[in-house]
This record gives sequence, structure tokens and C-alpha cells, in this order.
Amino acid sequence: MRFHKTLIPTLREDPVDAQVVSHRLMLRAGLIRPLGSGIYTWLPLGLRVLRKVEAIVRQEMDNAGAQEVLMPAVQPAELWQESGRWDFYGKELLRFLDRHERACCFGPTHEEVISDLVRREIRSYRQLPANFYQIQTKFRDEIRPRFGIMRGREFLMKDAYSFDLDQAGLDASYQAMFAAYQRIFQRCGLAFRAVEADTGSIGGASSHEFHVLADSGEDVIISCDQCDYAANLEKAVAAEALPQEGDPAVVMEKIATPGQKSIEEVARFLKLPVQQLVKSLLVETPAGPVLLLLRGDRSLNMVKAANALNLPQVTIPDADRAAYWAGVGMGSLGPVGSRLPVVADHELRHLRNFACGANEEGWHLLNVNWQRDLPVPSFADLRNVTAGEPCARCGTGRLQRHQGIEVGHVFKLGDKYSKAMGVKVLDSQGSEQTLVMGCYGIGVSRIVAAAIEQNHDANGIRWPRSLAPFSLQLILLNPRDSGEVAAAEELYQSLRAAGVEVLLDDRDERAGVKFKDADLLGCPLRLLVGGRSFKEGMVELQSRAGDLSQKLPVGESLLPALLAVIHSSTP
Repeated sequence: MRFHKTLIPTLREDPVDAQVVSHRLMLRAGLIRPLGSGIYTWLPLGLRVLRKVEAIVRQEMDNAGAQEVLMPAVQPAELWQESGRWDFYGKELLRFLDRHERACCFGPTHEEVISDLVRREIRSYRQLPANFYQIQTKFRDEIRPRFGIMRGREFLMKDAYSFDLDQAGLDASYQAMFAAYQRIFQRCGLAFRAVEADTGSIGGASSHEFHVLADSGEDVIISCDQCDYAANLEKAVAAEALPQEGDPAVVMEKIATPGQKSIEEVARFLKLPVQQLVKSLLVETPAGPVLLLLRGDRSLNMVKAANALNLPQVTIPDADRAAYWAGVGMGSLGPVGSRLPVVADHELRHLRNFACGANEEGWHLLNVNWQRDLPVPSFADLRNVTAGEPCARCGTGRLQRHQGIEVGHVFKLGDKYSKAMGVKVLDSQGSEQTLVMGCYGIGVSRIVAAAIEQNHDANGIRWPRSLAPFSLQLILLNPRDSGEVAAAEELYQSLRAAGVEVLLDDRDERAGVKFKDADLLGCPLRLLVGGRSFKEGMVELQSRAGDLSQKLPVGESLLPALLAVIHSSTP
């Protein structure tokens, strides 16, 4: 490809509205251009990278035995109503009416569509196991799209769906996809981590997320420094506090705390460690408000709270509505005498002589104890874990905190969709059996952004070799020198004939401009033709990573030498 004939609109300055590295560099390198909020056009170089990710994903899915299909992007509401997700999915689902006033949506995912296909086409256990995948544009109407491709509304996704007769079959299909995902991310040259995750709006029994490790990642990953336990923050299990010897229970006491609103203010006023305070949080559910209790220094995990209450989600009301439900301001809310249902974090199970709100404005209670002063509540894991605390899995390790970018997610759906939609086959005895499903998604376009977040420097992108738009950028230093032009042209044609992806920078620009753009675009290798080296009968081969710089003599041995370097450094 010739630079001067290709749309590569590089920018010298960072766009003012780009917040993360990948967004800035994708715009500056001319990989994408915005069309609307969270919607982007992929330009030639960006599309080359995207297609390389696609190819890796497609190869590994095919090798794992999945069959490629292509399902409609527009889906009838009836399917989503049949599965029960039409109302539950939320405002991210782009709904619209066609000209016949029939409700439709633009698919963010395809569990319903594939379930409908399978219930029509697969009749016997002999056709199982089955796994179907597609690579297709999705749309999720994010309320605040940001970070460019990483959190856009329209994106390219690979979604796959497995169907098995029983749980053992699902386990095998799930493990095959898990292994395929590991190979995909390894081939993409990414440092990644698989972690336990909440199933969210997709549903199912269990799931894992695959995260690219990067400081700019929006997701928090928790891992143990001694065992293989890893989970995202929503799913990370907090260890229960062990019973401890302490002072015997003393008499509960009511103390005035005028003007003290926050936990920290109350702790200072009462001269107590914040760990000895219990804070009360009110959440709304369809059945009414519920009081959740946490240790004073802990934060509520909304996903865990919803799971503890067996609900899709819970919400925290605003201050006025909360005060209406509680009859008191949040700063003085407490569990003693409360008529609301109470669920406490299991860390509080053995806490003694704690302080909490007195349910009277400007008052708190000291030396509160379970059973004597208030009924023993239900206990559940409600809080976010923190770095440094014990691992609940092994008990000896300490938890660590990392940032990650989610690029893949696998789910064991079980019969969530197949039961609702009647996806059945005849087993070996001629009886109808409801199939069990797995669901496996990869953010194909997000991988491009994640790769940049993990592979860049102050000058631009440093592509993993498997994803680079070109293996080599051939830079013609002086396009007005006929000798240099002829040599560069011969090399360009020879490299292409040898199957090398090469970008010839033949623009009539200063060498400094070409070097800047080469750093920005991030091709793994660059070959300089011209200048003093060319007069000495040499060309210069350099790597973007800075670990290679050598001069090669012009002549018959040049092409074999170049090919040897290119192939030796290609994974």
C-alpha cells in the first residue's frame, strides 16, 4: 500500500475530547473518525487491524468446532418478550417500531435469536453438541459513551452459543471455549487475566471475564497473591470475620451527636475507630425498602446486594426519598427498632459493642450487640473487598487489586433461555429434553483499543506483530532522488511478492514528518531508503520497539536478509 494514495489522516496534536491513550492514538493515527456519540467510522489502517483480530478469532473458533452463522441485527420484540428480557434489559436496548407498528430492537446480543433457530432446526440428541458463532455489529445505547472504541455504542462483537443435552456436556463446551479464548488473546499478543464474574443481564449459573491488564481499565480485578483465585470486583468474595475475644457486652447507651453526618465525623466525635461503627444504607426494591448494614469503613457492592436479595438490581433512593422511607436523615439511621427488613454484611456477624444510628436526628447508640439489643439479621456478602485483606479461597494469601479492560466473557446459561423458549430435542430414549446453553462473547473492536492501551509509548502505538496493520513501513527519504525512488520501488514490489505486508511512505514530505508518523502508526519494522547510508550502498532496518537497528547492503542478498528478520520476529 502506498501512503500517498491511502487515507491515513494523521494528527500532530491530541484531540481535546479524547480521555484515554487508545482513543487519542486511534484518532491521531487516522484509524477511526467519529460520526456521532459513541459511533465511529473505521478508516483503512484501523480496518486492517480489526480484520486481523477477526481472523484470529475466526480461526480459533473454527478450530474449537464452532460453526459460523450470521443472524439478523434487527430482532422482533416477540422473542425478547418470550424470554422475559424485553422489559428487564433496560434502556441500553435500542427499541423501535417498523412501518407496520411492530416493536423491534437492534440486537446487543443474540440469545433469543439463536434459541429460536435451534428449536426449529435441531431435533435429536445426535445433532449435539452444537456451537454456533457470528462476528457482527452490535448496538447498546450507552447513556455516556466514552473512551472511544472502548466504550462505544456501536461495536463489533463475536458471540457464540453452545447447546448440550446435559450439564456435563455444557461443562465440556464451556471449557473448550475457555481454552479457545486463552489462545485468541495469546495470539493477539495481550497480557490478560481470566476472572470469575457476575452473570449480569445475560444470566446463568456462572461466568468468567477475560481482562487485558492496563492502568486505564475501567474494571477492578481482584486476585490472590498465593493461589489462583481471581474475580472482578462485583464478584470477588469477601472473607468472613472470625470470632474474636473481646470485652464482654456492656450496656447500650444513647449519645447525642449534633451536626455529625458522615461516618468519619461520628467516629471522631465518639472517639471510636471507624471499624467499630455500623453504617445503615437504605435500598429500594420492588417489595419496598430494605436496610443494609456494613462496617463503617466498607463500601456497598450493588451487584452483591441485588444477588443477596435475589433481585436483578437494587437502587439507592435520593436523600429526600430515603428520609421519607426511614423517617430520619441517613446520618442517624440505624437498625435498632427498625421496622424495615435488615440484611447485614457477614463481616458484622461477630462484631460486639458497636455504634450505629439511633433513628433519631442527631443521636447515636453505643455498645450495641446482636440478640440483646436487636434481632440477629440475615447475613450476606454485601461489600467490596479491598487490597490486602485475606483471600476467602485459600485463607493464607492476600488480595491484590488491578485495573483491567474486559475483552471477553463466557457464561454457563443453563436452561435460562432454552426453558423459556422451549428448546428441546429427543434423547436416546425418545423423550423430550430441554437443552442447556453456554454463551461466549468477545469484543473484537475493543481488542484493538485494549492492545493500544497495553502497547504504546510517548511517540505512538507499538503494535503486537500479529495485529499490526503492516509488518514493515518502507520509508523513502527523498522522493525527488531517482536512484532512491528506484531502489525503494524495487524493494516494495519484491517484499509484496514475497507476501510481506508493507506500507511505502512515498510522500513528498520531510524525513522528520515521516519518522513521526512511523512512530505514531507503530508498524513493528521500518526500512529507511536514502540519505548518507544509501550513498554508502546500505539501507537501515529498525524496529519500532527500539531493540533492532542495523544496516544492510543493497544487492541480491538484501531481500533474503530482510525476509529472515521479518519471519524470525513474527510469532
